[in-house]
Amino acid sequence: MKYVDEFRDRALAEKLAGAIAGAARGGRQYNLMEFCGGHTHAIFRYGVQDLMPDNVHFVHGPGCPVCVLPIGRIDSAVQLVRHHDVILCTYADLLRVPASRRMSLLKLKAAGGDVRMVYSVRDALRIARENPGREVVFFAIGFETTTPPTAVAVKQACAEGLQNFSVFCNHVLTPAALKAILDAPDTEPGGVCIDGFFGPSHVSSVIGSAPYEYFADHYRKPVVIAGFEPLDIMQSALMLIRQLNQGRCEVENEYIRVVSREGNRKAQALVAEVMELRRAFEWRGLGVVPDSALQIRPEFAAFDAEKRFAMATIPAAEIKSCDCPQVLRGLLELRPFSPAPGRENRRLCGMNQSSRFSQRPDLRSGSVDMGHGSGGRAMAQLIEALFIEHFDNDLLRQANDQAAFAVGAGRMVMSTDGHVISPLFFPGGDIGSLSVHGTINDIAMAGAR
Repeated sequence: MKYVDEFRDRALAEKLAGAIAGAARGGRQYNLMEFCGGHTHAIFRYGVQDLMPDNVHFVHGPGCPVCVLPIGRIDSAVQLVRHHDVILCTYADLLRVPASRRMSLLKLKAAGGDVRMVYSVRDALRIARENPGREVVFFAIGFETTTPPTAVAVKQACAEGLQNFSVFCNHVLTPAALKAILDAPDTEPGGVCIDGFFGPSHVSSVIGSAPYEYFADHYRKPVVIAGFEPLDIMQSALMLIRQLNQGRCEVENEYIRVVSREGNRKAQALVAEVMELRRAFEWRGLGVVPDSALQIRPEFAAFDAEKRFAMATIPAAEIKSCDCPQVLRGLLELRPFSPAPGRENRRLCGMNQSSRFSQRPDLRSGSVDMGHGSGGRAMAQLIEALFIEHFDNDLLRQANDQAAFAVGAGRMVMSTDGHVISPLFFPGGDIGSLSVHGTINDIAMAGAR
C-alpha cells in the first residue's frame, strides 16, 4: 500500500471488520484506549467505532496536548501579555481554550493583547527578528512530536543572538501520562478497566516503540502502535484483540512505515541538549504527574520565558462546565450528536469540541453550520446525506480530500477545495498562502508530485 486512499479502502475495511468480529470473543469486553488525538479524530471521522462488534470499545485518553494543559498555565500566558506587553505567539488550537474568569487567548487578543497565531515556531523567530524592540514569547505546547522544533528554535536564537526571543515551555511526555492512568484505581466512579492501548503515531516516530515495553511488562497491558488511517486503527484493534485472547502482553508495531524501536535518535539528542525533565507538572484531569514534562536547561536560561519574566505558577480551579478532565481519564465516553442525559449544556475544550457538538445536517430547513466544513464526521454525514445522493460517482464515494484517477499511462490527483477566511491578511499568513498550502497538502497526501 502506497497511497492514502488505499488505507481507506472500503472492501478492506469490511474484511477487517469481519476479522475483528470473528476474533472478539463473546462473554468478555475489550476496552482499548487511544493516546493520540489523530486516532480519536479518525475514529469519529470514519465511524470506526460503528464497525466494531458491541463488545469492543474505544476509550479516548489524553491525546490532545491542548486539552491536557491546566488552566493555570494559560492564566500565566495571559498575565505575561498584560503585564509585560510581549508578543505572544502560539498555535491556533490553543487560542479558544478557556482560562480563568471567562478569559482565553482569543479574547485577550480581541481586547488588544498582541497574541499571534503561528504555523510553526519558525514564524515566532521571524516575528522576533522583525520586532527587535519587543519581547516575543513562543507558547510551546505538545507531546514529543513538537518538542524537537522548539529545541531547534532555541538553538537558532542562541546562535543568532536573538535576545528578544524566549519560550514558555509546556511540552509534556506521553509515557508519564500512560503511567498515571495505569496507576489510577480501576474502581474510580464511572471508570473502565483498560485492556490495551493504541500507541500514538507521531510521538512514537520520535521516541520509538521501546518506551512502551515497560508498560507491557510491568502492567501486563498490550500496546500496538497504530497509524492514523482507518485501516491502521482497525488492524491495530485486531492485533490488540488477538494479544488479549492469547494472554500476551507485548508491544507490537502496526505503523512500521514510520516507527522503529529506537525512534529518531537525532531528534532525541537535540531535545536532550536543550531541555531537561521537570520534577512535576500539572495535567488537566490527571493532576500533578511526576517527571511528565520538559523545561529549558540552565545553559539556555536566557531563552526561558519563565526565568526571564519570573513567571510564577498560578493556581486555578478547573471550569466545572468542562468535561475534558473526565474524558482524559477515560471516565466519560464521547458520543457525537447525543450528549448523555443531564449533560446537554456541558462542553469540551480544544480538539474534542468538534466531535461532541457537530450537528446532523437539517436538510428540510437547509441548516448547515461551520461544523459541517471542519473535515469531521458532520461533514462526512452532509456528503452522504446530500451530495452523494445527487452526484454519486466512484471518486466522490471515496470521500477523500482529493480525487486520484488514471490519465493515459499516468495518474492525476485533483483538489477543488475552497478557502474562506476573514480578514484576508492575518498575523502569520493570508488567504493566498492558506489556499496554496492547503491545496498542496491535500494532493500531496494522495502521492502527487
